[in-house]
Amino acid sequence: MNDNKTDFMEHVAELRKRLFIVVIFFIIAFVAGMFLSKPLIVFLEHAPAAEDIALNAFRLTDPVYIYFQFAFLIALILAGPVLLYQLWAFVSPGLYENERRVTLMYIPMTVFLFLLGLAFSYFVLLPFVMDFLLGMTQDLNVQGEFGIYEYFTFLFKLTIPFGFVFQLPLLAMFLTRLGLITPQFLRKIRKYAYFVLLVVAGLITPPDVISQLVVMVPLVILYEISIVISGFAYRKVLNAQKTVPHE
Repeated sequence: MNDNKTDFMEHVAELRKRLFIVVIFFIIAFVAGMFLSKPLIVFLEHAPAAEDIALNAFRLTDPVYIYFQFAFLIALILAGPVLLYQLWAFVSPGLYENERRVTLMYIPMTVFLFLLGLAFSYFVLLPFVMDFLLGMTQDLNVQGEFGIYEYFTFLFKLTIPFGFVFQLPLLAMFLTRLGLITPQFLRKIRKYAYFVLLVVAGLITPPDVISQLVVMVPLVILYEISIVISGFAYRKVLNAQKTVPHE
């Protein structure tokens, strides 16, 4: 009983230490984000997607609110790898050596796919969406006045979800390694998955076919890539099971 209590307290102390490291790094990253926010906001204001838009501040607090939103988002992106590494370091003692190597690879892959999702949504999707919305404004003979808060809130809602959607192949590999899904299962539910992806594409894009297709195509490609990656992971699981000596 005392040994179990001692082990539990050691785990709690270890977790507290890991969380403390994450919090400290997040604070440092937030300070860095406060320096990086202004040039990033100015860059995005003059980017091609927003060059035809004159942004206004309808409330005195709008620029300050957006400024701190950017600082917080930058801090999350910078602190994300540290959080994932500390989580890995906390659970890695309970893993085998090969499992530690494999799971450690998830960290840079997660960050890369998240940034790739942001880049895709900003450089590929956003121009289509903005053209549609501005075109609709002109067709209705509406004089648009766009607030900085509304524009960047819209930008966040459009781009950030793609950072998580692009984790789909990595998630498929992880769940396959855990034995929760198989590539056969992903193929079996393909038509249902496509329907869900179509609904997702409709929710995050304006109601025009071109924008929805622009979103739908990469989502389908991501799903097919997930099936392929799941197949590789599944074969590794089967090979590992074959090499385990039977009693």
